[in-house]
Amino acid sequence: MAKKKIQVGLIGATGYGGIGLIELLINHPSATISALIAKQETGKLISTIYPHLKGFCDLPVFDPADPQCPHDFDIVFYATPDGVGQKEATKWLQQGIKVIDYSGDFRFNDKESYASYAARIGKSKEHAHPDILHSTTYGLPELHRELIANSKLVGNPGCFAVSCILGLVPALKFGLIESEGIIFDAKTGVSGAGKTPSPSFHFPARYEAMNAYKITSHQHVYEIEKELSRAADKELKVTFTPHIIPVSRGIIATIYAPIATHTNMETLREAYETLYNKEPFIRVFSHGEILSTTDVRGSNFCNISLTIDERTGMLIIISVIDNLVKGQAGNALQNMNIMMQREETAGLMYPGNFP
Repeated sequence: MAKKKIQVGLIGATGYGGIGLIELLINHPSATISALIAKQETGKLISTIYPHLKGFCDLPVFDPADPQCPHDFDIVFYATPDGVGQKEATKWLQQGIKVIDYSGDFRFNDKESYASYAARIGKSKEHAHPDILHSTTYGLPELHRELIANSKLVGNPGCFAVSCILGLVPALKFGLIESEGIIFDAKTGVSGAGKTPSPSFHFPARYEAMNAYKITSHQHVYEIEKELSRAADKELKVTFTPHIIPVSRGIIATIYAPIATHTNMETLREAYETLYNKEPFIRVFSHGEILSTTDVRGSNFCNISLTIDERTGMLIIISVIDNLVKGQAGNALQNMNIMMQREETAGLMYPGNFP
């Protein structure tokens, strides 16, 4: 007997994270969107807001307070800013409805770690429901698949964190690099700032402009250090500098780490193949191959290349993702598939768009 379709509630449906999930769900073989919910552009059809969806998804956008809004879900996604999901997740969890949150509200298992993260983004250090933090799972399937499968509450990773963590974990886990002196130089497209307009992201301010931002203060460094420390089995501190570049979407992270004395390209390749050879969305490329964000645009893939600079003794890793797919909606859908015991690649196995 075929399993019944997963009923999905999407909160924050009109932002980039919401629309990205809609685009994936309309082709999902075993899930259907039961309700689109947002606090902006309510009462309109989603295909009026985003005409490319006409004929594919013509559902109305409900205000969360609308009594006509459906509530019969199997899983709820919060494609919302920090602070929203943590106030509301318990009402769904108490009904047996699973929750995936895009923000940092549930990326940490203790209130102290959350407080450090919240301070970085100017939010209250007090979590609205610290009593449920112990039950949340960090939603990076390549590292926590079994935990995700048994979880009712998942915190989707930050986009930078996905590219940085996946890029470096095998080298750390197999002891192929030194744990000090690790540097992440990461660049993202403008869509990473979200849909809400601001002077900094106005076309004249961004066209032909590149800049670093949040130097030494970006919030994703907390989850990067947390996951890398777990892989290395010791506490790590890393240097992480994000940049914004004048493209719509994509992240390219260049990672530098001092190699251990016994490390060579053969041991590196073996480590990455051992950890990732069965991962459906990670592709490891040969030494010298050039990677571009256009290679993963519109897809859930993470492409990784490895190079050793023999002159300096540094490992150089390039890790590229689409910030709106593997860095957000695609990874969230991958988590849903695992949580709901569906094929992990369902609705996601596409090569992306080129050029």
